[in-house]
Parts: sequence; structure tokens; C-alpha cells
Amino acid sequence: MSKQINIIESTAVPIEIENIDTDQIIPARFLKATSRDGFGKNLFRDWRFIQDDENKPKTEFVLNKPTYKGKILVAAKNFGCGSSREHAAWAIKDYGFDVVVSSFFADIFKNNALNNFLLPVTVSEEFLKEIFSTVKKNPSTRLIVKLQDQTIEWEGGKKEKFEINHYKKTCLINGYDDIDYLLSMRGEIESFEKDEVLF
Repeated sequence: MSKQINIIESTAVPIEIENIDTDQIIPARFLKATSRDGFGKNLFRDWRFIQDDENKPKTEFVLNKPTYKGKILVAAKNFGCGSSREHAAWAIKDYGFDVVVSSFFADIFKNNALNNFLLPVTVSEEFLKEIFSTVKKNPSTRLIVKLQDQTIEWEGGKKEKFEINHYKKTCLINGYDDIDYLLSMRGEIESFEKDEVLF
């Protein structure tokens, strides 16, 4: 599976709830595994399933509605607050999302997401409200996220720029983790070392 992210065009799943913390994203009882695989099945577990019968989905929760699907999760402000568990990013990515859109992300979650090839896109409150309104009116609306241009828009709708660390942007576009990035610069490093020896 390619880790590269550049242009993501997809329908979206809207969760219009503020202050979604990492324990809601992936409850603590599912943190025993050390592999990143398999966490998606427990994403929003307590919201998706009835507590007395954990195999019975709550039909009213958005992830259980066939109306909404896609690679883009749209959430209200302050997404990923709470504990610093990296498993939250693992669960979202493993479920099939490549992008999370919100008006504000907790710093630790944002860094964990970027380190796991999950793109957090920060937009203005006004733009976020318009996304929610548009997607709810027409669930087939496709959002278009262009990492190279740092823009997000929807078909026939508005466009907004978003910020991202240049280093992380380079890593996501090329599918690099930190080691891959250093290896990609091997030629430059070796050339620099040779120049240093000459002096």
C-alpha cells in the first residue's frame, strides 16, 4: 500500500461533535496490541456499538450509516484532544481515512497523524460549517484536498488554503518516514562530506 498523499478526492464522513478525545477515537481497552494493524475495527467503538451488545451497531451513528463513506473524516473543533496515544491516528488510518478535516487539532494528535501518513487539514470555522452543511445536504459531495497546493475545496464550492509543516509535506507527498527522508538525501550528504574532507 502506498503511503504517498498528494491529491485526495473523496466523499466525506461528517462527525459534527466538538472536543472528540483520543479515548473516544480508540478506547483504552483496545491499546494492548503493538502492531498498527487492526485498530480500525475499534475506531469510535463505544459510539458505534451498543454497550450491552458490542456486536450490535448503533444505527444512528454516522459510521454505521451507508449514506456516508469515503477517505475524508470531517470533525468539529478540538479534534484529538486528551491523552497522547498514537493509536488514535493508527485507528483512523486503518479504518480507511487518509484525511481528517477540523478547525482545530490537538498538537500531539496532529503530529501523530502526520507521522502515520494521515493528513490533518485545519480550516476556518466558517469553512468547516459550510462543509458540514454541504455534505449533509448531499452526501455524494466530493471534497478535493491538494497537498501540493495546500488547498481544500468541493465540487462547485469554495476553496480554502491550509497550512502544513514543509518537512512533513515533503514526507507525505513522497511517502517518506524520517529514515526514508534521510536516505533520499544520501547523495547530498555524501557530497557534503567529500567537500568537508577537502577543506
